[in-house]
Amino acid sequence: MDDDLRERIEREAETSALYNALKHDNEAQVGAILGPLMGENPAFREHGDQVAGIVAPVVERVNSLTSAERREQLAELDPDRLAEIDAEDDEQDEQTLPDLPNTDAYDQIRMRLAPNPNGPWHIGNARMPAVIGTYKDRYDGWMLCRFDDTDPVTKRPDLDAYDAILDAIDYLGFEPDEVIRASDRLETYYDHARELIELDGAYTCSCPAEEFSELKNAGNPCPHRDKDRATISEEFESMVAGEYDPGEMVLRVRTDIEHKNPALRDWAAFRMIDTPHPREEAADYRCWPILDFQSGIDDHLTGITHIIRGIDLQDSARRQQFLYDYFGWEYPEVIHWGHVQLDAYDVKMSTSTIKGLIAEGELDGWDDPRAPTLASLRQRGIRGDAIVAALTALGTSTSDVDVAMSAIYAENRERIDDNTDRAFFVRNGVEKVVVGGPDAGEPPVHPDHEERGTRHIPVSDAVLVEPDDVPANGKRVWLKGYGCVRHNRDAFEFTGDGIEAVREDDVPVIHWVPADENVPLTLQTMNGAIEGHAEPGVREYAPDDLVQFERVGFVRIDEMNDTGIAYFTHP
Repeated sequence: MDDDLRERIEREAETSALYNALKHDNEAQVGAILGPLMGENPAFREHGDQVAGIVAPVVERVNSLTSAERREQLAELDPDRLAEIDAEDDEQDEQTLPDLPNTDAYDQIRMRLAPNPNGPWHIGNARMPAVIGTYKDRYDGWMLCRFDDTDPVTKRPDLDAYDAILDAIDYLGFEPDEVIRASDRLETYYDHARELIELDGAYTCSCPAEEFSELKNAGNPCPHRDKDRATISEEFESMVAGEYDPGEMVLRVRTDIEHKNPALRDWAAFRMIDTPHPREEAADYRCWPILDFQSGIDDHLTGITHIIRGIDLQDSARRQQFLYDYFGWEYPEVIHWGHVQLDAYDVKMSTSTIKGLIAEGELDGWDDPRAPTLASLRQRGIRGDAIVAALTALGTSTSDVDVAMSAIYAENRERIDDNTDRAFFVRNGVEKVVVGGPDAGEPPVHPDHEERGTRHIPVSDAVLVEPDDVPANGKRVWLKGYGCVRHNRDAFEFTGDGIEAVREDDVPVIHWVPADENVPLTLQTMNGAIEGHAEPGVREYAPDDLVQFERVGFVRIDEMNDTGIAYFTHP
């Protein structure tokens, strides 16, 4: 192979690697480049056994560049391919959420969040405020946060969760126009139940649950269905007064007992609960509405025009339609979507599961980096608007969708990369004496912003490097910001070679810290704690500052004294 052909292969490989890395916002892969490279360049094929060896170091060099450096180089090599990427990005930047249906029929678009405050939010919970908040902004609409806390037993409210959820909504970048608690509105629900009874739309039932289920499934009416209105009203008032035990009496909405869907037949609207509500204001109530009744009444009274709910709740809309027909109300527009799935964590995305693991001491709290919670992402330094962008990109399909943490990381990286200083962090450091060379290294504070200056990292007599970065004896590495050294007799000998050693001889570039003047630091990650040492300048950062540990990832500083604690944000 002559030099001209080799240079052409390197140039084409560099162009392809740059395009691949920028298009996918990730490191380029040799395998993804080789196939198209050989297919588009027939002259390369007869040298197929050599091409891979030429392409691999080119790809490694491209992967060591920042996104801005990759763009700059691709602009020089092939501006048309860069324009193609930008055009695709512009298309993706267009709204990912479909327009809401029938918006012209309403003077104002009014939507609601309806969280159950049984614990702080996991990542899946964030989808609703992300989407509804985005629609609110798009239509200059109105957003309600209604805490559906009318189940003091099965999904018992957590008193701390109310404020935690409002704080999470704020973290995502939104603010409800109104906040209400369903447990404050029992009298309102009672009044509508009384009205429903007057409309012959409800009756009291004392059938045991199993007995009623058998009747319902057979399409047979409950024997209490034809009680006179006065008896129904009297028994309902006894329910309100707390005179029945749990399971002894319920109020049912009168529907079609022969409806083809048994779940819609005479569904329960109120039941008796002895367990006091944890909120003092609601602790004395014993007659509680079922969610479908409570939610249906509230959606009308608060003027909700559009509801988004899970595909598994389609029967809720059908049940509530019976209520609306009795009261003569128009039912809101409804959008059903599939479930959100997340497989990046070992911990299940479930409030009850997470709560149990915290109680058992398996997790340190809701902000433990191993927990799939918003508190965890916030602790790690991930911005709320990055989460919103990733979740709204999922759209509102009725199919189940996967939340890719890589999508959240990519959105976050786009927002923080430009303003985040660089630093070195070495894990499981191996000490190497440095022979000759400068007294300090001067890597840039940020590779894309020369005006920010450099970091002064003293070398003294030795450095720490990661075990995998130690070259074989006689081989060279480039200590970033310092220079080229050769590994000889268990020491690093400064060679004085220029940057051409990296560009032309493929000398690896590695990070390092001084063996003496460093900062012991614990990095908290999704997989547990990692011990290591950071460069001395890290001491100057304050809690909540973000730093990118080069070749490791972004971190949020949590504590910083002589030792430090940081949370791994993402690669």
